[in-house]
Amino acid sequence: MQRTLFIAVAVLGLVVGVLLFLVLRPRPGTGALDPAQNPRFAIGNPQARVTVVDFSNYLCGHCRDHATEVFPFIRRDYIDTGKVRYIFRDFPFTGQENVIRAGEAAACAADSGLYVEYHEALFRGQLQWASLSGEFLDRYFADLAGQVGIAPATFLQCLRSGSKRAGVLADQKLALDLGLTGTPSFFVNGERYTGQRPYASWREILDRALAGPSPAQDNGGQSNPYRP
Repeated sequence: MQRTLFIAVAVLGLVVGVLLFLVLRPRPGTGALDPAQNPRFAIGNPQARVTVVDFSNYLCGHCRDHATEVFPFIRRDYIDTGKVRYIFRDFPFTGQENVIRAGEAAACAADSGLYVEYHEALFRGQLQWASLSGEFLDRYFADLAGQVGIAPATFLQCLRSGSKRAGVLADQKLALDLGLTGTPSFFVNGERYTGQRPYASWREILDRALAGPSPAQDNGGQSNPYRP
């Protein structure tokens, strides 16, 4: 009888433990795994009702299509009008050293206030730099910087310093901790969307989010590191 009671209590304790884990475990968009917290690169009104977080990979074709064909319309209709805050994050895959380097290059461009311009230029030139590495890659990125209005010598100094690598790897870790497996991946007020979609679909998503309750605005006490 005592043995049966002991087993029953043990099973009950196990069930309670599992239930507590399921209830209390971190979820994407909340707490320490909030993809919108402490962004490196953000544009738009910090107090906007809607926040979009964009995890992209600079050698992803669908990311390129979003950045060059869809994002300009989102910016025109929602970001520049103060309705949406848009956060950019890097998601290089394992072994993609050139994509990590591209993220570093974009961060160097941000120091000159030209993050978005360089971000889009990286996607447009995707096929030209995809197979490059080392000094050839750095030189290409410096030439690209010159095309968007950044002094190549200053840009190269930033890139070679290695000071931007930690930020790219932090974004990569966040993406993996959030359970992301592909790009582009987005969070709209914490709700996850995966894959590239036409602008009409984005209008539906953003208008629905704007019509919903306004989420609490929390940028971790940090000011925007990028100004449009």
